[in-house]
Amino acid sequence: MGLLALEFSDCYLDSPQLRDRIRAHEAELDRTNKFIKELLKDGKTLIAATKNLSAAQRKFAHSLRDFKFEFIGDAETDDERCIDASLHEFSNFLKNLEEQREILALSVTETLIKPLERFRKEQLGAVKEEKKKFDKETEKNYSLIEKHLSLSAKKKELQLQEADSQVEQNRKHFYEVSLEYVCKLQEIQERKTFECVEPVLSFFQGLFTFYHQGYELAKDFNHYKMDLQINIQNTRNRFEGTRSEVEELMNKIKRNPQEHKRADQATMEGYLYVQEKRPAPFGSSWVKHYCTYKKQTKTFSMIPFEHRSGGKAGDLEAFFLTYCTKRNMDTIDRRFCFDMEAADRPGIPVTMQAFSEDERKLWVEALDSKGGLFINLNRPNTRREGSAQLDKIGFTIIRKCISAIETRGINDQGLYRVVGVSSKVQRLLNLLMDAKTCNEVDLENSVEWEVKTITSAMKQYLRSLPEPLMTYELHGEFIVPAKSGSPESRVSAIHFLVHKLPEKNKEMLDILVKHLANVSNHAKKNLMTVANLGVVFGPTLMRPQEETVAAIMDLKFQNIVVEILIENHEKIFRTLPDATFPEPISMSIAPPNAPPRQSRRQGQRNKRPVAVYNLCLDLDDGDSHSSPKEDTPTGSMDSLSSQSPTPAISSSPSGPDKNHLILDSGDGGEWATNHPNLTRSSMVSWMNTPSTTTATSATATATAAPSSIPFPTPTTASDRPAESVVPRKARAVYPCEAEHSSELSFRVGAIFEDVQLSREPGWLEGTLNGKRGLIPENYVQFL
Repeated sequence: MGLLALEFSDCYLDSPQLRDRIRAHEAELDRTNKFIKELLKDGKTLIAATKNLSAAQRKFAHSLRDFKFEFIGDAETDDERCIDASLHEFSNFLKNLEEQREILALSVTETLIKPLERFRKEQLGAVKEEKKKFDKETEKNYSLIEKHLSLSAKKKELQLQEADSQVEQNRKHFYEVSLEYVCKLQEIQERKTFECVEPVLSFFQGLFTFYHQGYELAKDFNHYKMDLQINIQNTRNRFEGTRSEVEELMNKIKRNPQEHKRADQATMEGYLYVQEKRPAPFGSSWVKHYCTYKKQTKTFSMIPFEHRSGGKAGDLEAFFLTYCTKRNMDTIDRRFCFDMEAADRPGIPVTMQAFSEDERKLWVEALDSKGGLFINLNRPNTRREGSAQLDKIGFTIIRKCISAIETRGINDQGLYRVVGVSSKVQRLLNLLMDAKTCNEVDLENSVEWEVKTITSAMKQYLRSLPEPLMTYELHGEFIVPAKSGSPESRVSAIHFLVHKLPEKNKEMLDILVKHLANVSNHAKKNLMTVANLGVVFGPTLMRPQEETVAAIMDLKFQNIVVEILIENHEKIFRTLPDATFPEPISMSIAPPNAPPRQSRRQGQRNKRPVAVYNLCLDLDDGDSHSSPKEDTPTGSMDSLSSQSPTPAISSSPSGPDKNHLILDSGDGGEWATNHPNLTRSSMVSWMNTPSTTTATSATATATAAPSSIPFPTPTTASDRPAESVVPRKARAVYPCEAEHSSELSFRVGAIFEDVQLSREPGWLEGTLNGKRGLIPENYVQFL
């Protein structure tokens, strides 16, 4: 049962029942006061914990931002660049999230703590003051009554009347105080329900707004996350191929170390112990040195190196060698020794000790000017060679295999990755490579040969060629464009190099790549994307002449070359290249007179003002500028290998709907201020105010086109009426080099057909020379 009402009429009687009801109201207010006090304490603890969490998250974000991966080799793939930049992107994501958390902590203070403290101080404190006044008047009233009743009846009538009047006046005042106190009690009981709950509601409103902001950030992050997953998967697939090659090379070297000795400019190199003579009482000592001898210049160099002391090296010593001779056992108490003399120290031989007799022989033969080196450093390629040739039978084998695969198994999952039984593969290959039985083998209708056996036989044939299909000679040239340049410059370079191949090689490569492009078109069923096919056929179509770990590390770039061939088959094999070899173009620098380009990000991640946390979350989903794009299944997406290198300002995976990496926090604010078309106000993002967006875009156009450039000011989307969606022509007023495969490269004066607004803010879609792609909005002028 709830509290009983305090009737004003009972205040005059001041009955025990009224006093009991007043005490019940007072007890309830004391309980409410304790609750608010505890709530304030917990709220302040929550704020402190939120700030501590925010500080820990920021520290974690700084740790992510400050670390950078180092990759093996002289270049990184686009996937590795994106992975390397991912830690910085994660750091930015946490930073943006913690900015919102700080706003939440501030809103808790403003919307919860201060209102409750104010209610406790002003309302509950006022009741306490009224209670003190009521208790004081009660004591005064009943004391006066008792004193008045004790007056003697023998007093004068005038004195008695004065006493009666004073008591009556005091009782009237007590009655007024009682009424005010009762009224205050009932008022505060009614007020507490909304005065306490409203701040809590505001707190939850801010909390839900924070979670909603996190959801918006997660939506912005989703496309980048999907692309990064593909980058990681591509890198993992390449790692698996690289690891198997490295392990194979390691096992070969284990079996025959000397045969795989790496050729370099040194005639001989290795560890030797050098005798260092001391004064007579101390004898001599032997110090380990790493020695190198270059026979052409007769230069011998050595550097002391001790593995047990942490690998600390001493100073390098070099001299010209005059002679070397074997040291006999009867002249020294050590084995495997030989003497050598330097030109600048005639008559003073230096005694060396090898690790074994065989090593001493090698050193003596190398150092002796009359002898030759025992090891052939310029060894021929030791790779397996078969009888496979690029002849009529070879073309027949490839065509028969491709026809059978496309007829029977184009949709088989893991096509080319699932290998056949080696004995069956070898038997099929023997039949196909025999001119007598080749035409008799029916691969399309025979159930004897599984699809995986046919694919393995075809790959085995290509590996058995005396020289890889893309030749040893051009191997290094093919690798170079895969390591640098824009997507279009890579395609142009590989286009040029393909047409340098011997005619038979180019014809075979054309047949094979056309088939692989067909396989990739069925990736939704067979899961063999362009990236997966690149991993399978990169080492098959390309390989270096010499097996080294550094060459194996370039396998990932071989994969990229194959991916580019598959993605651009028609252009590369059906058109003639430019007359000159295209130089790789770095995409980190914009054209000198060009305005800044719109960053293609999935919405700007800005702070939201505190006022946002006092709004109700009843906004329509359509009001948000950062609406998610349609997700693309990972299994059906191609490789990101044709992306551009990471630009100086931002980088993004290829494709029109992919997120760029967020600007570095150190200069992002200044850069965004100088380029207002790349940022949007939080309130614009929430409320979708057209006038604000238009003003921002117009300001961006003014900023983007400096007055010193003699070209006309380009017309942007903000200068056109909203209903203008009719395709139009436009002329390029600035040159542009594409950063992504979805963008167009063009020169000043290029004419674009069918130009329309793009879903990407600050970008247009148009057609140039039959290719459709994205165009920076402030780089063109409408005709």
